[in-house]
Amino acid sequence: MTSIDSGVVIDGHRYSGVEVFQVSEQTRELREQVRERYAEAAVRASTGAAASCCGGGCNSEVPDLTGGLYDAAARSSLPAEAVLASLGCGNPVAVAELREGETVLDLGSGGGIDVLLSARRVGPAGRVYGLDMTEEMLALAQANAQQAGAANVDFLKGHIEAIPLPANRVDVIISNCVINLSVDKPAVFAEMFRVLKPGGRLGISDVVAEDQLTVAERAERGEYTACIAGALSFAEYRSGLAEAGFTDIEITPTHEAAENMHSAIVRADKPAGRLTGVVGPAARVRRAG
Repeated sequence: MTSIDSGVVIDGHRYSGVEVFQVSEQTRELREQVRERYAEAAVRASTGAAASCCGGGCNSEVPDLTGGLYDAAARSSLPAEAVLASLGCGNPVAVAELREGETVLDLGSGGGIDVLLSARRVGPAGRVYGLDMTEEMLALAQANAQQAGAANVDFLKGHIEAIPLPANRVDVIISNCVINLSVDKPAVFAEMFRVLKPGGRLGISDVVAEDQLTVAERAERGEYTACIAGALSFAEYRSGLAEAGFTDIEITPTHEAAENMHSAIVRADKPAGRLTGVVGPAARVRRAG
């Protein structure tokens, strides 16, 4: 297991995510609000208190987005802090069909619950990367991995819009209720396509809005930092993935997250013949070494 880093060394070279797009002040503020919310959640989990995607505890009007999708056996086999820090809306590991020896990337890995579950699925011959922008979550995840004895994981600091990995690196990308929080979703989709190997696949849990809901109506149902206001519609999600190059796109709702909004499983493939260059469609990765 590597220490927390802003990049990863592969074949003797360090790859670091570099954002080359202009970020507006509003975007910075929104990203900082997300960071603060999840930093607070990490601190709560590290002290033995359950974190909450809806902030301030789930006594708010926003329901429990997870739908109870982690079974008791999975929860009991992990460090308590990893379970307490879980802020997702599903269980992407259960739908990603991970296989022995695969390389997996978890976008927005939080306290590490899905990284640790994935590490067991892929075994010693596999590798799992967890990417998060929050120092507190990364520190918690690393402590959880050490407690669990997971030797085949790496935790990376960075943004999901600028993934600090080389092109064509991973077999599977998972993510749990994180893409809705992104301030630049087209960049996320492009970056996912870039780092996946040809023939690679997505197994994502996320919140998705029904197509008739306007952006304003989504915001009425919950805050951006509560995984609601920033959600894409089914049509927007599907078209965004298709524009990035993904095929065989499936978006399946699992349970209600808010009125006319759903936690959903998102699956898609990178075509087997689509090799991408080191600097891919999002142009956000450099080689340094």
